[in-house]
Amino acid sequence: MKYYIIAGEASGDLLGSYLMAEIKRNDPEADFLVWGGDLMEAQGGEVIKHYKELAFMGFWEVLVNLRTILKNFSICKVDMLLYEPDVVIFIDYPGFNLKMAKFARENGFKVVHYVSPSVWAWKKKRVFQIKRDVDLLLSILPFEKVFYARYQYDVAYIGHPLLDVIQDKTPQMASLADFKQQYQLDKRPIIALIPGSRKQELNHILPIMVSIIDQFPEYQFVISKVAWQPLSLYQKLIGNRDIKLVEGDTYPLIHHAEAALVTSGTATLETALLNTPQVVCYKGNAISYSIAKRVVGKDLKFISLVNLILDQPVVTELIQHDLNPDRLVKELKLILKNGEKREGMLEQYRELKTKLGSGGASQKGAELIDQLVKKGK
Repeated sequence: MKYYIIAGEASGDLLGSYLMAEIKRNDPEADFLVWGGDLMEAQGGEVIKHYKELAFMGFWEVLVNLRTILKNFSICKVDMLLYEPDVVIFIDYPGFNLKMAKFARENGFKVVHYVSPSVWAWKKKRVFQIKRDVDLLLSILPFEKVFYARYQYDVAYIGHPLLDVIQDKTPQMASLADFKQQYQLDKRPIIALIPGSRKQELNHILPIMVSIIDQFPEYQFVISKVAWQPLSLYQKLIGNRDIKLVEGDTYPLIHHAEAALVTSGTATLETALLNTPQVVCYKGNAISYSIAKRVVGKDLKFISLVNLILDQPVVTELIQHDLNPDRLVKELKLILKNGEKREGMLEQYRELKTKLGSGGASQKGAELIDQLVKKGK
């Protein structure tokens, strides 16, 4: 069968690759046309657009890139009609994917949405759009099934796929000694900096992260670099500070770090599942942030997945003006060895894992997609 899959971010590429691997178990002849990245390509997907060309975050960024976004819609519509898939699978990326879901439904394709848009936080009216256009919603957060039930919409809660990803990758990680030798790190404990993957995230957040390193001379700070951003960008933002960069080994970096400073997003949950205490950081374009704050209002109590899932402030979130060197130093000290918040955070991480379940999300999702595609054939 033919599968058209759209993932617009690095996290979607990761989840998509695991889903594709499970789809192939049910359908060895599966043919994939994808908007994604290297991981989905490695699973046999023909990549139409790489996610690094698609990741526009914030109202202002979308506005200034509107021409490119509209062109992408046109490319996707023509491509989908020519391919004639048995099912279209949208992975997160709701600003683009929900519009394309409407198009897919209008043209008679079966529609799956993997990872619910944050309708429980803002734009609740999108629930009615999802009910109209999506045949199967695969939910990965435990509270979403109850939320959608209020709107008489039955979603499939399959658990969080990151449990499988981390379980798969942890045995392959180098030891701390080997990791330090590989990246020429010294004997000091590590503080991991996870500044995000988009250029605007790096520009706003990384300079604040690296500004505090002189306050922690007994630690070495190591940055997780993404392959698609040039080294020159990091060098510009780091300046003359002596900070090592690690590319392609984010999980081992987080795993071996005593603590991490993490840009809000999927990485906050990954860091928790890897048992590393963290401070969550977010700072964006002032115009985009101002608009988002007005739109969301008081509906969204937290921005990090850890706090959202547990519905309590487990990890500190430093957002916009609160993300400054003084606050960052203070909060980081609280989660380092012997820090006041460290053990409590690690205990709540254990509760988080219990709440997320036993794994197998990608397999469950693939089986439900297989049932949907075969239904009515």
